[in-house]
Amino acid sequence: MRPSFAPAAPDAALEALFVPFETGALALPADGRVLFLRARDGVRLREMAGKGWVCEQGFKPFAEALEVSGLKVEPPGSERRFPLVLVLPPRQRDEARALFAQALHRVEEGGVVLAAVPNAEGAKSAESDLAQLAGPLNQLSKHKCRVFWTRASDAHVDRALLDAWTALDTPRSNDAGFISRPGLFAWDRVDTASALLAAHLPTDLSGRVADIGAGYGYLSTQLIALCPAVVSIDLFEAEARALEPARQNLERAQRDSGRDVSFHVHWHDVTRGLPGRYDVVVSNPPFHQGRADLPDLGRAFIDAAAHALLPHGRLWLVANRHLPYEATLASRFNEVRTVVTQDGFKVIEARGVRA
Repeated sequence: MRPSFAPAAPDAALEALFVPFETGALALPADGRVLFLRARDGVRLREMAGKGWVCEQGFKPFAEALEVSGLKVEPPGSERRFPLVLVLPPRQRDEARALFAQALHRVEEGGVVLAAVPNAEGAKSAESDLAQLAGPLNQLSKHKCRVFWTRASDAHVDRALLDAWTALDTPRSNDAGFISRPGLFAWDRVDTASALLAAHLPTDLSGRVADIGAGYGYLSTQLIALCPAVVSIDLFEAEARALEPARQNLERAQRDSGRDVSFHVHWHDVTRGLPGRYDVVVSNPPFHQGRADLPDLGRAFIDAAAHALLPHGRLWLVANRHLPYEATLASRFNEVRTVVTQDGFKVIEARGVRA
Protein backbone atom coordinates (compact mmCIF):
# COMPACT_ATOMS: atom_id res chain seq x y z
CA MET A 1 0.00 0.00 0.00
CA ARG A 2 1.18 3.52 -0.71
CA PRO A 3 2.12 5.55 2.36
CA SER A 4 -0.63 8.00 3.20
CA PHE A 5 -2.56 9.73 5.91
CA ALA A 6 -5.07 7.41 7.55
CA PRO A 7 -7.44 7.54 10.50
CA ALA A 8 -6.23 5.75 13.60
CA ALA A 9 -7.02 2.04 13.54
CA PRO A 10 -9.21 1.27 15.33
CA ASP A 11 -10.88 4.69 15.27
CA ALA A 12 -12.22 4.81 18.82
CA ALA A 13 -14.20 8.04 18.39
CA LEU A 14 -15.92 6.71 15.28
CA GLU A 15 -16.84 3.49 17.08
CA ALA A 16 -18.10 5.39 20.12
CA LEU A 17 -20.19 7.77 18.03
CA PHE A 18 -22.68 5.03 17.17
CA VAL A 19 -23.09 3.61 20.67
CA PRO A 20 -26.25 5.69 21.44
CA PHE A 21 -28.01 3.95 18.56
CA GLU A 22 -26.87 0.53 19.80
CA THR A 23 -28.20 1.20 23.31
CA GLY A 24 -31.49 2.70 22.12
CA ALA A 25 -30.72 6.13 23.57
CA LEU A 26 -31.12 7.55 20.05
CA ALA A 27 -32.85 6.44 16.88
CA LEU A 28 -31.91 7.24 13.30
CA PRO A 29 -34.22 9.72 11.51
CA ALA A 30 -37.29 8.14 9.93
CA ASP A 31 -36.51 9.79 6.59
CA GLY A 32 -32.90 8.53 6.64
CA ARG A 33 -31.26 11.95 6.23
CA VAL A 34 -28.00 12.30 8.17
CA LEU A 35 -25.13 14.80 7.86
CA PHE A 36 -21.71 13.69 9.09
CA LEU A 37 -19.25 16.57 9.61
CA ARG A 38 -15.53 15.66 9.49
CA ALA A 39 -16.54 12.11 8.62
CA ARG A 40 -13.91 9.38 8.62
CA ASP A 41 -14.23 6.02 6.92
CA GLY A 42 -14.60 2.90 9.03
CA VAL A 43 -16.39 -0.42 9.24
CA ARG A 44 -19.05 0.86 11.65
CA LEU A 45 -19.84 3.84 9.42
CA ARG A 46 -20.22 1.59 6.39
CA GLU A 47 -22.58 -0.63 8.39
CA MET A 48 -24.72 2.29 9.56
CA ALA A 49 -24.82 4.64 6.59
CA GLY A 50 -27.85 4.72 4.31
CA LYS A 51 -28.66 6.42 1.01
CA GLY A 52 -29.67 9.63 2.75
CA TRP A 53 -26.33 10.10 4.47
CA VAL A 54 -24.02 12.93 3.41
CA CYS A 55 -20.40 13.11 4.58
CA GLU A 56 -18.45 16.37 4.62
CA GLN A 57 -14.67 16.09 4.80
CA GLY A 58 -12.09 18.68 3.76
CA PHE A 59 -8.99 16.50 4.21
CA LYS A 60 -8.34 14.98 0.81
CA PRO A 61 -7.10 11.48 1.83
CA PHE A 62 -10.04 11.02 4.21
CA ALA A 63 -12.51 12.29 1.59
CA GLU A 64 -11.12 9.86 -0.98
CA ALA A 65 -11.34 6.94 1.49
CA LEU A 66 -15.01 7.72 2.08
CA GLU A 67 -15.69 7.83 -1.65
CA VAL A 68 -13.89 4.52 -2.22
CA SER A 69 -16.22 2.99 0.38
CA GLY A 70 -19.23 4.17 -1.62
CA LEU A 71 -20.28 6.99 0.70
CA LYS A 72 -21.63 10.29 -0.60
CA VAL A 73 -19.06 13.00 0.06
CA GLU A 74 -19.55 16.72 -0.34
CA PRO A 75 -17.10 19.55 0.30
CA PRO A 76 -17.95 21.89 3.19
CA GLY A 77 -20.12 24.85 2.35
CA SER A 78 -23.67 23.61 1.79
CA GLU A 79 -26.51 25.10 3.83
CA ARG A 80 -28.92 22.14 3.71
CA ARG A 81 -30.32 21.15 7.09
CA PHE A 82 -30.71 17.64 8.50
CA PRO A 83 -32.57 15.98 11.39
CA LEU A 84 -29.34 14.38 12.61
CA VAL A 85 -25.84 15.88 12.46
CA LEU A 86 -22.87 13.74 13.52
CA VAL A 87 -19.59 15.43 14.44
CA LEU A 88 -16.04 14.23 15.03
CA PRO A 89 -14.52 17.43 16.44
CA PRO A 90 -10.83 18.22 15.85
CA ARG A 91 -8.37 18.76 18.69
CA GLN A 92 -7.80 22.49 18.15
CA ARG A 93 -10.40 24.18 20.33
CA ASP A 94 -11.31 27.20 18.20
CA GLU A 95 -11.63 24.95 15.16
CA ALA A 96 -13.86 22.58 17.14
CA ARG A 97 -16.01 25.46 18.39
CA ALA A 98 -16.50 26.65 14.82
CA LEU A 99 -17.50 23.12 13.84
CA PHE A 100 -20.07 22.95 16.65
CA ALA A 101 -21.48 26.25 15.40
CA GLN A 102 -21.67 24.81 11.89
CA ALA A 103 -23.49 21.74 13.24
CA LEU A 104 -26.09 24.00 14.90
CA HIS A 105 -26.57 25.89 11.64
CA ARG A 106 -27.06 22.63 9.75
CA VAL A 107 -29.43 20.77 12.11
CA GLU A 108 -33.19 21.13 11.86
CA GLU A 109 -35.17 22.56 14.76
CA GLY A 110 -35.69 19.66 17.15
CA GLY A 111 -32.99 17.60 15.48
CA VAL A 112 -29.99 16.04 17.16
CA VAL A 113 -26.32 17.06 17.13
CA LEU A 114 -24.17 14.11 18.26
CA ALA A 115 -20.40 14.18 18.87
CA ALA A 116 -17.66 11.86 20.12
CA VAL A 117 -14.20 12.84 21.38
CA PRO A 118 -11.41 10.69 22.89
CA ASN A 119 -10.84 11.40 26.56
CA ALA A 120 -7.17 12.12 25.89
CA GLU A 121 -7.99 14.70 23.21
CA GLY A 122 -10.05 17.23 25.14
CA ALA A 123 -13.36 15.39 25.45
CA LYS A 124 -14.39 17.15 28.67
CA SER A 125 -13.73 20.60 27.20
CA ALA A 126 -15.53 19.75 23.97
CA GLU A 127 -18.59 18.54 25.86
CA SER A 128 -18.59 21.71 27.96
CA ASP A 129 -18.35 23.85 24.83
CA LEU A 130 -21.34 22.22 23.13
CA ALA A 131 -23.39 22.57 26.32
CA GLN A 132 -22.45 26.24 26.54
CA LEU A 133 -23.55 26.78 22.93
CA ALA A 134 -26.61 24.57 22.62
CA GLY A 135 -27.96 23.91 26.11
CA PRO A 136 -28.61 20.65 27.98
CA LEU A 137 -26.76 17.53 26.82
CA ASN A 138 -27.00 13.79 27.23
CA GLN A 139 -23.72 11.91 27.66
CA LEU A 140 -22.20 8.45 27.86
CA SER A 141 -18.68 7.01 27.87
CA LYS A 142 -17.34 4.19 25.72
CA HIS A 143 -14.04 3.17 24.08
CA LYS A 144 -12.21 5.77 26.24
CA CYS A 145 -14.31 8.48 24.61
CA ARG A 146 -17.10 10.81 25.64
CA VAL A 147 -20.21 10.69 23.48
CA PHE A 148 -22.59 13.61 23.93
CA TRP A 149 -25.61 15.01 22.16
CA THR A 150 -28.23 17.73 22.26
CA ARG A 151 -31.65 18.18 20.75
CA ALA A 152 -31.45 21.51 18.93
CA SER A 153 -33.81 24.20 20.13
CA ASP A 154 -33.76 27.87 19.21
CA ALA A 155 -34.83 28.56 22.78
CA HIS A 156 -31.62 27.04 24.16
CA VAL A 157 -29.01 28.13 21.60
CA ASP A 158 -26.85 31.07 22.66
CA ARG A 159 -27.19 33.20 19.53
CA ALA A 160 -24.37 35.61 20.36
CA LEU A 161 -22.01 32.71 21.01
CA LEU A 162 -23.18 30.99 17.83
CA ASP A 163 -22.24 34.05 15.79
CA ALA A 164 -18.90 34.43 17.57
CA TRP A 165 -17.93 30.78 17.11
CA THR A 166 -19.04 30.77 13.48
CA ALA A 167 -16.63 33.64 12.88
CA LEU A 168 -13.73 31.64 14.35
CA ASP A 169 -13.31 29.81 11.04
CA THR A 170 -12.99 33.00 8.99
CA PRO A 171 -9.48 33.38 7.51
CA ARG A 172 -7.61 36.11 9.35
CA SER A 173 -4.11 37.44 10.02
CA ASN A 174 -1.99 35.41 12.42
CA ASP A 175 0.71 36.72 14.72
CA ALA A 176 3.22 36.72 11.83
CA GLY A 177 0.96 38.73 9.53
CA PHE A 178 -0.11 35.85 7.26
CA ILE A 179 -3.71 34.88 6.55
CA SER A 180 -4.58 31.64 8.32
CA ARG A 181 -7.34 29.97 10.35
CA PRO A 182 -7.46 27.80 13.48
CA GLY A 183 -6.56 24.15 13.02
CA LEU A 184 -4.13 24.53 10.14
CA PHE A 185 -0.56 23.43 10.80
CA ALA A 186 1.16 26.18 12.82
CA TRP A 187 -1.87 28.32 12.04
CA ASP A 188 -1.01 31.18 14.40
CA ARG A 189 2.67 31.62 13.52
CA VAL A 190 5.47 30.71 11.10
CA ASP A 191 6.74 27.34 12.29
CA THR A 192 10.44 27.09 13.09
CA ALA A 193 11.20 24.49 10.41
CA SER A 194 9.63 26.48 7.56
CA ALA A 195 11.38 29.65 8.69
CA LEU A 196 14.70 27.79 8.72
CA LEU A 197 14.14 26.49 5.19
CA ALA A 198 13.11 29.92 3.90
CA ALA A 199 16.22 31.49 5.45
CA HIS A 200 18.46 29.13 3.45
CA LEU A 201 16.70 29.04 0.08
CA PRO A 202 19.10 30.26 -2.61
CA THR A 203 18.01 33.26 -4.63
CA ASP A 204 18.92 31.57 -7.92
CA LEU A 205 15.97 29.15 -7.86
CA SER A 206 14.16 29.53 -11.17
CA GLY A 207 11.43 28.29 -13.46
CA ARG A 208 8.39 26.27 -12.35
CA VAL A 209 8.15 25.43 -8.66
CA ALA A 210 5.98 23.01 -6.68
CA ASP A 211 5.36 23.68 -2.99
CA ILE A 212 4.14 20.33 -1.61
CA GLY A 213 2.29 20.25 1.69
CA ALA A 214 1.99 24.00 1.31
CA GLY A 215 -0.27 24.81 4.26
CA TYR A 216 -1.29 28.46 4.18
CA GLY A 217 1.44 29.20 1.64
CA TYR A 218 4.31 30.63 3.68
CA LEU A 219 7.14 29.02 1.69
CA SER A 220 5.63 30.10 -1.61
CA THR A 221 5.40 33.71 -0.43
CA GLN A 222 9.11 33.58 0.39
CA LEU A 223 9.94 32.19 -3.05
CA ILE A 224 8.14 35.12 -4.66
CA ALA A 225 9.98 37.57 -2.41
CA LEU A 226 13.45 36.00 -2.72
CA CYS A 227 13.74 34.36 -6.15
CA PRO A 228 13.25 36.72 -9.10
CA ALA A 229 13.65 33.94 -11.69
CA VAL A 230 10.73 31.87 -10.38
CA VAL A 231 7.95 32.20 -12.96
CA SER A 232 5.18 30.00 -11.56
CA ILE A 233 4.27 28.10 -8.39
CA ASP A 234 1.88 25.22 -7.86
CA LEU A 235 0.84 24.78 -4.23
CA PHE A 236 -0.35 21.30 -3.25
CA GLU A 237 -2.22 20.89 0.03
CA ALA A 238 -4.44 18.10 1.36
CA GLU A 239 -6.42 20.28 3.78
CA ALA A 240 -9.11 22.23 1.94
CA ARG A 241 -9.37 24.79 4.74
CA ALA A 242 -5.83 25.95 3.90
CA LEU A 243 -6.56 26.78 0.27
CA GLU A 244 -8.25 30.16 0.66
CA PRO A 245 -5.65 31.49 3.15
CA ALA A 246 -2.89 30.32 0.78
CA ARG A 247 -4.56 32.05 -2.14
CA GLN A 248 -4.84 35.32 -0.21
CA ASN A 249 -1.23 35.14 0.97
CA LEU A 250 0.07 34.53 -2.55
CA GLU A 251 -1.98 37.37 -3.97
CA ARG A 252 -0.47 39.72 -1.41
CA ALA A 253 3.03 38.40 -2.12
CA GLN A 254 2.48 39.14 -5.80
CA ARG A 255 1.43 42.68 -5.03
CA ASP A 256 4.33 43.25 -2.64
CA SER A 257 6.89 41.94 -5.14
CA GLY A 258 5.50 43.87 -8.09
CA ARG A 259 5.99 40.72 -10.19
CA ASP A 260 3.38 38.67 -12.00
CA VAL A 261 4.33 35.21 -10.70
CA SER A 262 1.51 32.89 -11.70
CA PHE A 263 0.30 30.44 -9.08
CA HIS A 264 -2.32 27.74 -8.64
CA VAL A 265 -3.56 26.21 -5.40
CA HIS A 266 -4.47 22.51 -5.59
CA TRP A 267 -6.48 20.37 -3.15
CA HIS A 268 -4.35 17.27 -3.50
CA ASP A 269 -2.87 14.26 -1.69
CA VAL A 270 0.82 14.49 -2.56
CA THR A 271 1.36 10.79 -1.81
CA ARG A 272 -0.56 10.10 -5.03
CA GLY A 273 2.12 11.92 -7.02
CA LEU A 274 2.13 15.28 -8.76
CA PRO A 275 0.46 16.04 -12.11
CA GLY A 276 3.22 18.27 -13.56
CA ARG A 277 6.99 18.54 -14.04
CA TYR A 278 9.04 21.11 -12.18
CA ASP A 279 12.41 22.81 -11.97
CA VAL A 280 12.22 23.08 -8.18
CA VAL A 281 10.27 21.40 -5.40
CA VAL A 282 10.20 22.86 -1.89
CA SER A 283 8.64 21.15 1.11
CA ASN A 284 8.24 20.99 4.84
CA PRO A 285 6.67 17.52 4.65
CA PRO A 286 4.31 16.24 7.32
CA PHE A 287 5.90 13.59 9.48
CA HIS A 288 3.26 12.88 12.10
CA GLN A 289 -0.46 12.50 12.60
CA GLY A 290 -1.76 13.20 16.06
CA ARG A 291 0.96 12.01 18.42
CA ALA A 292 2.43 9.32 16.18
CA ASP A 293 5.45 9.78 13.92
CA LEU A 294 4.78 8.63 10.37
CA PRO A 295 8.11 9.00 8.59
CA ASP A 296 6.76 7.10 5.58
CA LEU A 297 4.75 10.22 4.76
CA GLY A 298 7.94 12.22 4.39
CA ARG A 299 9.47 9.46 2.27
CA ALA A 300 6.38 9.50 0.06
CA PHE A 301 6.78 13.26 -0.39
CA ILE A 302 10.40 12.74 -1.43
CA ASP A 303 9.35 10.10 -3.96
CA ALA A 304 6.64 12.39 -5.34
CA ALA A 305 9.17 15.21 -5.70
CA ALA A 306 11.68 12.96 -7.47
CA HIS A 307 9.05 11.79 -9.98
CA ALA A 308 7.97 15.37 -10.69
CA LEU A 309 11.38 17.03 -11.01
CA LEU A 310 13.01 17.59 -14.38
CA PRO A 311 16.51 16.06 -14.79
CA HIS A 312 18.20 19.30 -13.71
CA GLY A 313 15.67 19.87 -10.93
CA ARG A 314 16.38 20.63 -7.27
CA LEU A 315 14.59 19.56 -4.12
CA TRP A 316 14.78 21.74 -1.01
CA LEU A 317 13.22 20.35 2.13
CA VAL A 318 13.32 20.68 5.88
CA ALA A 319 12.76 17.87 8.37
CA ASN A 320 13.17 16.99 12.02
CA ARG A 321 16.79 16.08 12.57
CA HIS A 322 15.98 12.57 13.81
CA LEU A 323 13.94 11.49 10.78
CA PRO A 324 15.78 8.94 8.58
CA TYR A 325 15.24 10.42 5.12
CA GLU A 326 18.84 10.15 3.89
CA ALA A 327 18.55 6.62 2.48
CA THR A 328 15.45 7.55 0.50
CA LEU A 329 17.11 10.71 -0.80
CA ALA A 330 20.27 8.83 -1.79
CA SER A 331 18.20 6.27 -3.69
CA ARG A 332 16.42 8.98 -5.72
CA PHE A 333 19.10 11.66 -6.22
CA ASN A 334 22.76 11.73 -7.26
CA GLU A 335 23.67 14.63 -4.99
CA VAL A 336 22.35 15.11 -1.45
CA ARG A 337 23.73 17.61 1.04
CA THR A 338 22.66 18.83 4.46
CA VAL A 339 22.77 22.60 4.23
CA VAL A 340 22.27 23.34 7.93
CA THR A 341 21.24 21.61 11.15
CA GLN A 342 19.67 23.93 13.68
CA ASP A 343 16.95 24.03 16.35
CA GLY A 344 16.30 20.31 15.97
CA PHE A 345 15.78 20.51 12.19
CA LYS A 346 17.85 19.91 9.07
CA VAL A 347 17.62 21.64 5.69
CA ILE A 348 18.54 19.39 2.77
CA GLU A 349 19.16 20.05 -0.92
CA ALA A 350 18.99 17.17 -3.42
CA ARG A 351 19.92 17.35 -7.12
CA GLY A 352 20.27 15.02 -10.08
CA VAL A 353 17.20 12.79 -10.10
CA ARG A 354 18.16 9.15 -10.63
CA ALA A 355 16.52 7.47 -13.60
